[in-house]
Amino acid sequence: MQKSLLVVTAFALAAAGSSACATKGFVKNQVAQVSGKVDTLSQSLEETQERTKQNETKIGEVDQRAGAAQSAADAAGTAANGADAKAVAANTAATAAEAKADAVDKASKRIVYEVVLSEDQGNFKFGQSGLPDEAKAKIDELVAQLKADPKGAYFEIEGHTDNVGDKTYNEKLGMERADAVRMYLYTKHQIPLHRINVISYGEDKPVAPNTTRAGRAQNRRVVIRVLA
Repeated sequence: MQKSLLVVTAFALAAAGSSACATKGFVKNQVAQVSGKVDTLSQSLEETQERTKQNETKIGEVDQRAGAAQSAADAAGTAANGADAKAVAANTAATAAEAKADAVDKASKRIVYEVVLSEDQGNFKFGQSGLPDEAKAKIDELVAQLKADPKGAYFEIEGHTDNVGDKTYNEKLGMERADAVRMYLYTKHQIPLHRINVISYGEDKPVAPNTTRAGRAQNRRVVIRVLA
């Protein structure tokens, strides 16, 4: 009986010792696994931080290049605006100089010939701007005189009407009459267009009363002045 008790006790102790060893081994194994995961996560975190740092560096470089490009673009835009302003100023100055030169040139000239093409002399009919044969003949005679005595002529052509009808229409009709003479001088006699100035006074400068048919016929006219 006593011997059997000792055997049972010894067996129990052996079983207890075996269970303790198994528990320690399990814990040790679990700790090793956790440590391995921690090491892996730590390494992954370090790699992520390194990549983040590299990306931040690259982003900074891109921002610097973008800033430099924007500065260059701004400078180019400013330069272009300055160039445009200078071009506009130069064009304005050139236009003013040309106008001044033209004014001086005209002021230094004097009238050497004057021809009036009016309806009462067989020229412009009522409401018409077409150039009649009688008017063409007078213009041809004028140019022939200029060719016999060339002086670098400058032409001023005025279009006039009577006061019948709308004022705006009369101004337009006067210009059409003056243009008809200018185009005849250019196409028939090759007078340069830049040496021909046209203007319409419409009904504003009558030479006779518009109260009579004869007076209105005189007012429907084109005046050609030749300056040299």
